[in-house]
Amino acid sequence: MLLSEKAGTSTSHGKTNRCIIERIMAKIENGRQSADSRSIRTISSSHMDDESSLGSDSEMNGFTNDRHTDKYGFIGGAQQYSEESAQDVPPEVLRQREVKWLDMLSNWDKWMVKRHKKVRLRCQKGIPPSLRGRAWLYLSGGKVKREQNRGKFEELDSQAGDPKELDVIEKDLHRQFPFHEMFVSRGGHGQKDLFRVLKAYTLYRPEEGYCQAQAPIAAVLLMHMPAEDAFWGLVQICEKYLPGYYSAGLEAIQLDGEILYALTRRVSPITYRHLEKHKIEPILYMTEWFMCAFSRTLPWASVLRVWDMFLCDGVKIIFRVGLVLLKCMLGTREKLNACQGQYETMELLRAIEPRYMQEGFLVREVLDVPISERDVESEHHVQLKRWRKNRGELHWKSPPRMHGARAIMASEPPSRQDLRQNPTIIVESPLPAPQLQKREKKGKEEKKSIKKGSMKKTPPVTEIPNPYNLPGDPKLPLRDPLLPLRDPLLPLRDPLLPLRDPLPQLPLRDPQPTLRDSPAQKPLVNDTPLPNTLKDSHLPQQPALNDQPVFNDQSLLKESPLQMSRQSLSSTEADHQDTYL
Repeated sequence: MLLSEKAGTSTSHGKTNRCIIERIMAKIENGRQSADSRSIRTISSSHMDDESSLGSDSEMNGFTNDRHTDKYGFIGGAQQYSEESAQDVPPEVLRQREVKWLDMLSNWDKWMVKRHKKVRLRCQKGIPPSLRGRAWLYLSGGKVKREQNRGKFEELDSQAGDPKELDVIEKDLHRQFPFHEMFVSRGGHGQKDLFRVLKAYTLYRPEEGYCQAQAPIAAVLLMHMPAEDAFWGLVQICEKYLPGYYSAGLEAIQLDGEILYALTRRVSPITYRHLEKHKIEPILYMTEWFMCAFSRTLPWASVLRVWDMFLCDGVKIIFRVGLVLLKCMLGTREKLNACQGQYETMELLRAIEPRYMQEGFLVREVLDVPISERDVESEHHVQLKRWRKNRGELHWKSPPRMHGARAIMASEPPSRQDLRQNPTIIVESPLPAPQLQKREKKGKEEKKSIKKGSMKKTPPVTEIPNPYNLPGDPKLPLRDPLLPLRDPLLPLRDPLLPLRDPLPQLPLRDPQPTLRDSPAQKPLVNDTPLPNTLKDSHLPQQPALNDQPVFNDQSLLKESPLQMSRQSLSSTEADHQDTYL
């Protein structure tokens, strides 16, 4: 009888299904440990003595310096494909991404509301390792949950818990990433924090209890954040991202298996026909993928990139990764010819080729899969309707699933105080309180005095006019209005200037008269025509101003409008006299 036919009609059947799946996962874990042990050099019994190890550091646990630890904390090459599949980001690019993420985390609500597409793009590029734990907490909503339930984790941690649940948790602690330096020793701080988180969840949700697949989820969170933050991250994943996955009966994971099976028909029809031909139920190969969020399937570099996208966009990323692996392993005729039965197909899906799990390749393929949250939800309604028709109502009514960080924030709007970042390092002052208060008062007084001094009014600046006019400037008055009026009795010549030569040398005239030197034109003396005729003799003689000489050359003099008007006036008066005579 298939596993899917065993589960669901009653509570006893649900418990039986849960036990069977846990046995399958335990066998897979034991097989993975044996495979990992082959890739690691033999460790002597003294090195593996649990009682001798006091911490999670490799040296404290008996591992000497010749044991290689990768940048993720795995000892002895347990993650043999992580180093090959990891994409090294240049330090300059990493620093720029850190600055951008710090800005986003400082204004998280604004970025999620107004620029969510940019947040999604930066999650797809990869969160900087130094900020990954903080970013995961913000994306999942664990930060808001922790602020709204201050002291809750300490309260749960101080309680005893159910002895049966605690016994099962104790047996599972050494199975979670046994070759990571944080969990390598029994009694180290890694396993202690893992026990605290899992025990607190069983007290927080006693009706759901503990499920074996929750341990790797909590362990991944603990690698990036403290125990309290990891607890609230686990709560959000179990309640918002994967609701019902860890409940009795495991009905939610079976329903999502049917959704994955239906989506496979759309993405890779050849894979769907092969699975249908050999009657391979999706629960047989996708249980560990989905319940552990690929944390025990992919290389660690790819796990981190998948989790970055998963916590931002929700469960559709998990579906996309599963579809990519199925298409890559069963999507061609050549691969299908190698697996002619159910057993061969299951063995092929348990040993996925490393090239398909490589970080860059996997992320590109996941982003290209045309599956959205709307597709997942529409197929969920179809499969739920079919489930109710064939098996009746679900025994476990899980809360609605939230597709990503934006949906979680919309369902539980946070306050500005909930998103405020608390300092991780607090330095206490060595000075006593009274001296510290005096120093603060002095600092405030100094700031006030500086502000008062800076606010003194400066005298207004008097503008001095420019004596040299530019072409675009307005014309200045001939006389400065600020200076006193000039005495009319004073001479027009400036006394400071040197005396002018009374007899300047004039150019010699041409003996032959020209048009400009015609005899009809009268010579001028200080802009006044000379009385060389009888009709002009009655006009008064005007003295020469500033002892200026008489110029006969009209080319050297320019007549002003006043001079021309005087000439015309004198000529009209003379004509009147002639007419009268």
